[in-house]
Amino acid sequence: MAVFPWHSRNRNYKAEFASCRLEAVPLEFGDYHPLKPITVTESKTKKVSRKGSTSSTSSSSSSSVVDPLSSVLDGTDPLSMFAASADPAALAATTDNSRKKRDRDDNSIVGSDFEPWASKRGEILARYTTTEKLSINLFMGSEKGKAGTAVSAMSEKVRTRLEELDDFEEGSQKELLNLTQQDYVNRIEELNQSLKDAWASDQKVKALKIVIQCSKLLSDTSVIQFYPSKFVLITDILDTFGKLVYERIFSMCMDNRSVLPDHFSPENVNDTAKETCLNWFFKIASIRELIPRFYVEASILKCNKFLSKTGISECLPRLTCMVRGIGDPLVSVYARAYLCRVGMEVAPHLKESLNKNFFDFLLTFQQIHGDTVQNQLVLQGVELPSYLPLYSPAMDWIFQCISYHAPEALLTEMMERCKKLGNNALLLNSVMSAFRAEFIATRSMDFIGMIKECDESGFPKHLLFRSLGLNLALADPPESDRLQILNEAWKVITKLKNPQDYINCAEVWVEYTCKHFTKREVNTVLADVIKHMTPDRAFEDSYPQLQSIIKKVIAHFHDFSVLFSVEKFLPFLDMFQKESVRVEVCKCIMEVFIKHQQEPTKDPVILNALLHVCKTMHDSVNALTLEDEKRMLAYLINGFIKMVSFGRDFEQQLSFYVEARSMFCNLEPVLVQLIHSVNRLAMETRKVMKGNHSRKTAAFVRACVAYCFITIPSLVGIFSRLNLYLHSGQVALANQCLSQADAFFKAAISLVPEVPKMINIDGKMRPSESFLLEFLCNFFSTLLIVPDHPEHGVLFLVRELLNVIQDYTWEDNSDEKIRIYTCVLHLLSAMSQETYLYHVDKVDSNDSLYGGDSKFLAENNKLCETVMAQILEHLKTLAKDEALKRQSSLGLSFFNSILAHGDLRNNRLNQLSVNLWHLAQRHGCADTRTMVKTLEYIKKRSKRPDMGHLTELALRLPLQTRT
Repeated sequence: MAVFPWHSRNRNYKAEFASCRLEAVPLEFGDYHPLKPITVTESKTKKVSRKGSTSSTSSSSSSSVVDPLSSVLDGTDPLSMFAASADPAALAATTDNSRKKRDRDDNSIVGSDFEPWASKRGEILARYTTTEKLSINLFMGSEKGKAGTAVSAMSEKVRTRLEELDDFEEGSQKELLNLTQQDYVNRIEELNQSLKDAWASDQKVKALKIVIQCSKLLSDTSVIQFYPSKFVLITDILDTFGKLVYERIFSMCMDNRSVLPDHFSPENVNDTAKETCLNWFFKIASIRELIPRFYVEASILKCNKFLSKTGISECLPRLTCMVRGIGDPLVSVYARAYLCRVGMEVAPHLKESLNKNFFDFLLTFQQIHGDTVQNQLVLQGVELPSYLPLYSPAMDWIFQCISYHAPEALLTEMMERCKKLGNNALLLNSVMSAFRAEFIATRSMDFIGMIKECDESGFPKHLLFRSLGLNLALADPPESDRLQILNEAWKVITKLKNPQDYINCAEVWVEYTCKHFTKREVNTVLADVIKHMTPDRAFEDSYPQLQSIIKKVIAHFHDFSVLFSVEKFLPFLDMFQKESVRVEVCKCIMEVFIKHQQEPTKDPVILNALLHVCKTMHDSVNALTLEDEKRMLAYLINGFIKMVSFGRDFEQQLSFYVEARSMFCNLEPVLVQLIHSVNRLAMETRKVMKGNHSRKTAAFVRACVAYCFITIPSLVGIFSRLNLYLHSGQVALANQCLSQADAFFKAAISLVPEVPKMINIDGKMRPSESFLLEFLCNFFSTLLIVPDHPEHGVLFLVRELLNVIQDYTWEDNSDEKIRIYTCVLHLLSAMSQETYLYHVDKVDSNDSLYGGDSKFLAENNKLCETVMAQILEHLKTLAKDEALKRQSSLGLSFFNSILAHGDLRNNRLNQLSVNLWHLAQRHGCADTRTMVKTLEYIKKRSKRPDMGHLTELALRLPLQTRT
């Protein structure tokens, strides 16, 4: 292709802006708004039957926001209902849905304010562990009587199953010895799965055998420290069994394809289901041993609903009395806890049986100090202080069930009964753990008096004060008692010699102190904690509690000037010697600061303290630190930097940024933030000090510019450096620092050859050319207003950048270089205008410097011709089958550039545009719709007064026809 001369068309930017401005048209919105939710009118039609007439319809309409897809989710769409009426499997699915809804309804009898057993399960398993060997005794039964012959008569079938059950109780013993705790847990989980498998394979008697044998394990207290966890594991199996039995009987209640209502009565239950239910109760009643008989019957307590309206209310007192036959007080209290649990699930309104369990427990509580229990403890080598806490989960649960929505009078009565037992510490602790926090808080002084009178043997007083403190963190005591409460509690806490006991109590009472007192009292508490935890480096074993104290303090002191004026706060932080813990604490502090600090600060106390905190976080970064962790630390440090402001003391602000740069040099996002902050400071300085102290202001701006120029090379990210060089150069230019701006732009140009082919973006390697194209386009927009240096040639920065682009090694089959050259053509066209599109205040751009000088324009046109030659040469290389589509796209893009920026009155340029139009369509690769719209645009522009020459051009641009 021949070289074509370039002629830029003259632009009248103001006229073009005016022609492109949208016409304002008045619009009456009325009630319509595009963000207003759509209101759908839903018509409901009801069929009303009348005697002697056909059914008529009555409709009602309501306006509501209706989701048209919601009917798909509620299971009531017509097709599903039609299919269910014809398909038994679908009916079964409907039954499952009904069962799930029924379960939700049953569970919702107890409100969300009642803490469920499931939330306590994990804590019990984690707390009550053992290293001793465990054993499981299983009576698996013999294999006789298991012939596969069918028994037709129902009476024979029942008799056979009862024989199997008798055989099971008289069968062989299987004992698993020397099990570790994990082996024991695994074995119990296997039994739970075996129960489900047996039930699924219709081996109901085998399932019952498993449940009975598991229940027997609850009578074994040979490893007494593990008993609470054993109770949790075994009752999981009982819960599974109870659910399977209930759902089995419920599924038998379907009569004539109807589903039992959610809140059914025994009259809705058919005889077959009732008979099956009775059969289960009869089987369980034949179990000889008390403990398995009690637990298995309690597990299916809910099934009484199928037999009688009063079945549950009659069974609960009977089961309560059965527990009296259990001699071991520990086994007995957990049996009562299980009965209270199932009672709350199926009949929480039957409070009488709950209260009866509690009062029965009080009557037998003295057994704990009897000879039988004491001998057992001696035999197992267990001390009383280790034995009594085993009762806590069961007692806490019983108290929680009783106190749920209980009247004040009942709670007061229970307190009085506990007093009559001599203020037993274990009982008092359970009362404070289970009763409502408000009830405890209003009677705080009464409880303190009871705690003082307690006998510390077996259950230390500091645990009672800890329980009291937990309640006071949730509810406020009378204001007049608050200081006395703190003094009474701290008298006991501060005398504790064991650091672990001390910190467990202090952690709880710190929140009470922060909540109700000033920094003076908080400082006293922190000083006492330091005093107790520093000797022998006791703090190293209590980092979780110390972290909790810090979180509670900063949660209540959002004013950091007050927080850091607490004398012992920073010394308290010094106890976090382990780096990972120290960093986590620092992160917590910074998160609270960023969240709650509303106004910028220059308080030296805050700045010095938080600089220390941020420095701690920064210094934890090493080669092994994950990128996510680095991002989090940088986010927190940047949040602090953004909140530091010295107002109009700009020099102090810059000094802070200099100090921050030296402290946080290993986190690149922080350095980037500092550079942006300094650039903003330079712009703000110029704005505020406009017209005043010009020399001093200029010197300060140059200092800001120097800060950025020195800092940018320390960054690792290539595009971070490029963009910051460009941004900082723009700031320097805006502040009339022309030589500094040139230095930034030269640095950016010299950095372009270092851009790698692939860069890491969020952990993934991606090609860099698209990012480079974006940067260069932004750079070109800035170069338009950068004046030429008097000691360099015309457009020296543009020439240097073009040389770098030419020498850069581009990817094969890449067109980014040509897209960049096209952008350069746009830039040069804009530079040839008499007046540029935009300017920088008080900076003379080349349009003012050269004033349309012919030599300048000639140099500009030469560059344009050079760039055009590169573009045309590249188009020529794309004349291969696999590149024809790229050639078509680039050809049309170049055509549009000439149309927008070239003077098409020049014949040779006009001819070039026609050639490009034909090239774009030559091989049928062009998009017809795009070509049509482009031609329509040319015809529309040709109607303007100064664009008549486009009429002839439009006639020379044919559209390709496809057959």
